[in-house]
Amino acid sequence: MPLPFALRWINLWLLDDGDGYVLIDSGLPDAPTRALWEQLLVGPMAGRRIKRLIVTHMHPDHVGLAGWLAERFSCPLLMSRLEYTTCRMLVGDSLRPAPAAAVEFYRRAGWDAPALEQYRTSFGEFGSNVAQLPESFQRLCEGDSLDIGGMPWRIVTGNGHSPEHACLWQETLGVLISGDQVLPRISSNVSVFPTEPEADPLSDWLRSCNRLAELIPADTLVLPAHNEPFVGVHARLEALVEGHERTMLRLLRRLSREECRAVDLFGAMFARSIGRELLHMATGETLAHLNCLMRRGAITRRPDSAGVYLYKSC
Repeated sequence: MPLPFALRWINLWLLDDGDGYVLIDSGLPDAPTRALWEQLLVGPMAGRRIKRLIVTHMHPDHVGLAGWLAERFSCPLLMSRLEYTTCRMLVGDSLRPAPAAAVEFYRRAGWDAPALEQYRTSFGEFGSNVAQLPESFQRLCEGDSLDIGGMPWRIVTGNGHSPEHACLWQETLGVLISGDQVLPRISSNVSVFPTEPEADPLSDWLRSCNRLAELIPADTLVLPAHNEPFVGVHARLEALVEGHERTMLRLLRRLSREECRAVDLFGAMFARSIGRELLHMATGETLAHLNCLMRRGAITRRPDSAGVYLYKSC
């Protein structure tokens, strides 16, 4: 399904389940995606219904059309509890102004007045990218086994990119539907957000990568949410871990020379310039690396006279 982002598309997966399908993820609730679904429903899928809808995690390109499809087919929505409740919480933000604590969070990271005003104006836009969710769901837990097409698919969860991301693994077929937990050519965004400013999602992410490498066989076919299917999950997971470790080394080298705000460190974090449109994601990911380094005892943080945080290596 198409995306209006640099990624260009999201991969959705239909699993044969006898007289119907199990669908993994849904796409965005925009006109191009809805039009493609209408073509599928009267074309290749004609006569067969969606029996269950599984959403790997709560980001809008994955969950955006879940409510629309679940209503259309009267099928249950399956998600992990943290993904479902977090999604409902973020949708609820569309009904209120930006919290003062959230504005202060980004001010302490070094955002200027125009950036903070833009944040206030755009706060709550998440809800506009998610069709109304069903009022109930079926919970997916780590280690659950779902019978799909007469075969057991095991739920394997990961953390860091989202709170409780669910992958599906069929060991006999040697297939892992990985969502955003393992992508072949990019690293999923790992960010700190105002709701949990002292969180350490990068450590969660690194632990999840190492655990997946221990659990999933190296010759497994990975079906990711973005880019192409691939074989070589161990090498990819190792590369993801090493990439974040190298980024933290670059931050340490920069912070050994001078104290910096989070926004001063984009050059050490990213290979591209960061404009206003990427400021939110870039800040969240930079803070994830800084919080991880603080948790490891490698850097310290102090507020300057205006309360903006300055970071320095130990």
